[in-house]
Amino acid sequence: MYWLVGGLIIVVMMGVLAVADSMPSVSSLVDTINPSILALILVVMSLALIMLSRLYTPATPAAQSTPFSSQTSSQSPVIELSITKRLLLLARHIVVVILAAGLIGVSALQALVSHQQAESSKITAPLRVQALVTIEGISDSVLDAAADTGYRQVAVITHLSPLVSELTPQDLDNITASHLADGQSHTNKNSLSIKSNSINLDTLHTDRHRILLSAYPQSSRRPEAAKQFANLSQLKPGERRWMSLALSPLATAKQATSSPSGFDSYRWLRGRHIDGVARVLVTATQPVSTADTDLLVASSSLSHLSRVRTYIDRGRWQLRQHFYQGWHVLTGDEQQAKAVTLSLLTGDRSLISRDTKELYQLAGISHLLAISGTHVLFLAIVLAGAAVMIVNQLYPALYRYVPRWQVRWWVMIGAAFVYALFTGFDVPAARTAWMLFAIGLMRLSLLPVSTMRVLLALAVLMAWCDPYVLWQAGYWLSFVAVALLLKYEDRSYHPHTLASTQTNTPSSHQNEAGGRLWLRQGWGVAKRVFKLQFWLFIALLPITLLLFGKASLWGLIINMFAIGLFGWVIVPLNLLAGLIYLLSPTLADGLWSFVTAIILNLHQLIDWLTTLPALSAAWLYTPINMAIVLMMVLVILPWLLPRGFISRGLALPPLVLLMMTVYANQQSLMAVPTLYLLPTGDQYISASVLQYPMTDDSGESGEDEVSWLFLADHRPSDAPTMPSRLTAEALSATVAQQLGSLSIKRLHGVVVQSSSADLSQRQINDDPPKSLQDSTSELLPLTVLQLSQHLPTYQYWQAGRIDRWPALQAAYQVTHPAAAKSSISAQRCEEGKTWQSANNKLSITAMTGWRQIEDASVWDCTIAIDLSGIKGSRMPIQVLRYNAAAPLKSSAASVQALLDRLATQPSDSSPPQRHTPPERIILNADSHARVWQLWSLMCTDERATSAQIRWLGHSTSSVTADVLERQRVGVVITHDDKILPAALPLETRDTSMASP
Repeated sequence: MYWLVGGLIIVVMMGVLAVADSMPSVSSLVDTINPSILALILVVMSLALIMLSRLYTPATPAAQSTPFSSQTSSQSPVIELSITKRLLLLARHIVVVILAAGLIGVSALQALVSHQQAESSKITAPLRVQALVTIEGISDSVLDAAADTGYRQVAVITHLSPLVSELTPQDLDNITASHLADGQSHTNKNSLSIKSNSINLDTLHTDRHRILLSAYPQSSRRPEAAKQFANLSQLKPGERRWMSLALSPLATAKQATSSPSGFDSYRWLRGRHIDGVARVLVTATQPVSTADTDLLVASSSLSHLSRVRTYIDRGRWQLRQHFYQGWHVLTGDEQQAKAVTLSLLTGDRSLISRDTKELYQLAGISHLLAISGTHVLFLAIVLAGAAVMIVNQLYPALYRYVPRWQVRWWVMIGAAFVYALFTGFDVPAARTAWMLFAIGLMRLSLLPVSTMRVLLALAVLMAWCDPYVLWQAGYWLSFVAVALLLKYEDRSYHPHTLASTQTNTPSSHQNEAGGRLWLRQGWGVAKRVFKLQFWLFIALLPITLLLFGKASLWGLIINMFAIGLFGWVIVPLNLLAGLIYLLSPTLADGLWSFVTAIILNLHQLIDWLTTLPALSAAWLYTPINMAIVLMMVLVILPWLLPRGFISRGLALPPLVLLMMTVYANQQSLMAVPTLYLLPTGDQYISASVLQYPMTDDSGESGEDEVSWLFLADHRPSDAPTMPSRLTAEALSATVAQQLGSLSIKRLHGVVVQSSSADLSQRQINDDPPKSLQDSTSELLPLTVLQLSQHLPTYQYWQAGRIDRWPALQAAYQVTHPAAAKSSISAQRCEEGKTWQSANNKLSITAMTGWRQIEDASVWDCTIAIDLSGIKGSRMPIQVLRYNAAAPLKSSAASVQALLDRLATQPSDSSPPQRHTPPERIILNADSHARVWQLWSLMCTDERATSAQIRWLGHSTSSVTADVLERQRVGVVITHDDKILPAALPLETRDTSMASP
């Protein structure tokens, strides 16, 4: 019952959080019910349930009688006592069931109240305000124009006023002075009071919000703005400043799941109790402080725990500043080695670059960057040992009053909680600290409670205290990994000693036996470590795929030496340097330099390993859902339970079902011709991939699938737009992950439909790094270059002129030596160029693109995808909008249906014909009206008069209604999911995508 109730509590709370967004808001819940009180009630109810379940102890009826009593005189009382006990037992069971049901119900209420409380303070609409900003903790990233990294910081905003005009830093400084002079009043001549203004502030439910501040180098192009934005990273935890902010609500759950990487930003921010996001417009140059920020924190109305947390965060910030000294004189590799050292010490990953995070992810050791229970436990053991040594030397009489183990335990508890707070009190560190406390408490109370039950109790308690912790991946990975470790230790422990071996060994052969014993012990340890690592990898694989959508296969091998290196060398030396830093920063710097050198060499080793051809397919992409996870659990369950509890042969049926389900999911992605619209993170950059299964035995190159990738930049040439913040590295990594999740292992062709001026007009200079970063028009060609390193690519079509392509590729290979082993040749994508599949049913044709004309506006290449064959045997191409979070749940793209065109298309009731009209999808990529003007003058396409045509483009397209008429387009689809203005006069309506 213990495990059943605990599991149901977590499942029910997750279910409530999942459906809470669709439930109506009940303000009375927030006003009348306090989540802290509910958590206390839950703890009391759980204690009552545990005590009641242990209350009944069966007694033997014979013990109630004596040998001298007669049978007739004792039989009746025994029967009455038996009936009484049965009634009491029945009543106890009823009360236990009621308490268990109440515990589950109140847990659901706790999740609902917590959600409603978060909803009551969220920001619901964009708004520009001026506010008093209080920095909370340390920033997630540091603003650095050289590295192109932005500033992200959790903060609390109060004293909000709508921004009716732009303010300067001097204006905010005046507000700061007025704020101090008026005794925390926020009314002055430059701002409007919330109580007196006439602007609607219904979007702000309260005057206090917890937000995520952000600022980027591109937002600070003016020198004065760049100077004040550069000082954002100097803001200390607890410091307060007036700022002008652009508030925005959180992305909805649906919007968050449509991100290119599948990362659910909504759940991530909700898990951190963020009410909205804010972009910094202007900030005051002076903090709101009477004399010193430390005095401000000490004299503020914060609780004692909050003050302690602020002082600890100040220490983390000062340590970051110490590591950041001389940062820009280091090489990039040295910077990242130093950043990882800081992360392993304080959990501060603000200095770690995206490339380093991806390197650790590819190696399967990204979990080593987080502060785990190993860090906390190691420091607690070291400090406890040191404390015991001091007591032994100075005051051993203490053990007369307090046992030695209790002295060690109290020191471990204090060290664990302080260090957990110092590292941000994340789930793994908090779990370790609370487990140390709980296990010691069980020993004090002499209660026979297993460690696994303590672990489950902690998991439930953390969910009661903060239901949103269930949305954190660290919560699940931490508790599941520890549970698996405990279970592995229980089933693999075989007590044995070597005394018998040594006793039976003759004295003349002791040296030889000792050598063999060392070898056997070493081999046994290596085998045990490999079995443990393999056990953890297999057991954590389902939850890893469910949470992240991919898993590194090489993590099984690299973790073999990386875990030992981090656990026994890097982390102990790093923590030792942290302790020495309190006494001698100079000596600590020397030890940190040694640790940094080890990490730097490790990075170089992993980087070399990842460039090997054998590691080119390191990622495992498998579409997974809860059904697959359940089947995996059923497969592993016989090995989790005690040996002999159930037959391990029972794992065979779910294993077979699991293999069939995974194979069916993989085949379902390739069974029907599909054009996936891939999100890129930039509304003007489009990516789409065509998957076409070959329908006969004449597959090309012995393959049963054809895949083509289409890339385009739809920025209009005659309208100003914001420059793209995408980089070729980010776009290629995103597309590679998306293609991997679709089981695409090779590309038969890549088409860049937008021309690149840098491939035809500008000479590639002798400074490859600069030349590869300055121009945004090289984004798509560089993306193809980097993508070809991940996936074999047979053809590459490039719109416009490609005279400079060899020079660009050579420059890229200079900056990326690993790319020198493979190269790809570019072909011109121009009007008339055609590719056809081996079964003659699929063809790809370039409709536009005239590079001979000295006008880059007519170089863009529009592609036509034609699918022919006998109707009935031909499967139409479905157009789906790719869902990165769940590729199997990719939804049909919304369309504009041209009613008069659909009416003229042949119906399914028409008699079958030998040659039926082909199906055509036009992938438009024009950035100027001249493209289709020139096409109208030069081209005629007879096939367009009878084909069933769908138009895929962008809402900013310059195409005209006349072109759509001449092409006889029946359906219009846009990458940005907006209306195409040219199609409005043609009697359109919005509908859901349906195959013709």
